[in-house]
Amino acid sequence: MKRYCIIGAGASGICAAKTALEADGHVTIFERTDRIGGTWVYTEEVGTDRYGEPVHSSMYQGLRTNLPKEIMGFPGFEMPQQDASYVRSDEVLQFLQDYADSYDVTNRINFAHLVEEVKPATSDSNGWTVRIRNLVDGSIRTESYDFVLVCNGHYHTPHIPSYAGRDRFRGLQLHSHDYRKPDVFRDQIVLVIGAGPSGTDLTLEAATKAKTVYFSHHVPDKLKRLVFPANVIQVPDVLRIHTDSVEFQDGSNHPVTVIFYCTGYRYSFPFLHPDCGVDVDDNWVRPLYKHVLNVNHPTMAFIGLPFYVCATLMFELQARFCIAFYSGHLPIPDRKEMLDDQAREMNERWSRGLKKRQAHMMGADYQRSYYKSLAERAQITPIPEVMTDIHIDSGQRKKDDLQHYRNDVYRIVDGNTFVKCDISEVACFKEDFNVQTQAN
Repeated sequence: MKRYCIIGAGASGICAAKTALEADGHVTIFERTDRIGGTWVYTEEVGTDRYGEPVHSSMYQGLRTNLPKEIMGFPGFEMPQQDASYVRSDEVLQFLQDYADSYDVTNRINFAHLVEEVKPATSDSNGWTVRIRNLVDGSIRTESYDFVLVCNGHYHTPHIPSYAGRDRFRGLQLHSHDYRKPDVFRDQIVLVIGAGPSGTDLTLEAATKAKTVYFSHHVPDKLKRLVFPANVIQVPDVLRIHTDSVEFQDGSNHPVTVIFYCTGYRYSFPFLHPDCGVDVDDNWVRPLYKHVLNVNHPTMAFIGLPFYVCATLMFELQARFCIAFYSGHLPIPDRKEMLDDQAREMNERWSRGLKKRQAHMMGADYQRSYYKSLAERAQITPIPEVMTDIHIDSGQRKKDDLQHYRNDVYRIVDGNTFVKCDISEVACFKEDFNVQTQAN
């Protein structure tokens, strides 16, 4: 029986474990915290946890999903039905717990176990040596595995840009990773830096308590046309930070009491020994075949690196992709195929002006073809087209109506069709939807 080491018991780790178990693998999961769920676990802790390790989760109080629940389930195990499509974080967490329990994954998790080092067993072997520390009693042990699946997520190690004068600022500086409750912004003059998913959502959060919110970004004009609360003022990129104010690229200068960095995260794998042959260059993890297999040691895989995706569905597809090779159903791709495929894809991205930090970005431009390439190469069932369609539609709705897009309700008719209404119309929508699905 092949031995699988899975690092992390978040959404990607538990579905990777479920997939490996279905292939009769001997599965062991190491989770550094005390719970299933990864970034979906809410904790009041910031900085370091009770074991002295950096807090993993970035979850804040009251978060609702920014994707519809209809595309957040797993094949054959969907999120529970309810009227709303955008649900609370605790509902997602319970769903992940139920999923792990249903497939006998929970019993394979070693909680409060930190993976300290992963390295090839020998230079000419496909096996792995993994050193693990029990955080409760401090004991350390080393285990051997045939395969390692890295599922530690990428929303845990904050990226904070280096601005001139940042160390002289006298107010509060906070990264979204350490944000928990909006009271920190009460009666403050807040600068939010960054216009990604967290930046836009947390600008709205800050606006509920702050006197004024300056929202700094360099995205296209379409974001500038979004309707924000009256106390939100959009400003360009930061030029430099002063003791009590911030100067911007257009020469303006505004007093600020809180700087809130919504500037993303660094992909971090501190447990990987250099002999693993994996490099992280400005968030480009390489060399990887189809963003998953370690080209230098293909019995190591990374689940969940791409972003702007149907996350749980992609995790499951990537896991099935790996297991198609690891189970012996297909031979592992040779080195030339993997390197050629990576070069082709990355050169196409660079030719379109993307940066290294966008090497794993999917979104409307890439995700559909990416899912298809995984399914075709591993001869497995693809993600239904309707899931990508909903993802793209919901993303556009967020751009068009940031304050109200979560009122949308989605329902899937079949593998290629969905319907949508507003939450206020859900009673009529249910009746129409039932008629439509019966007709199909």
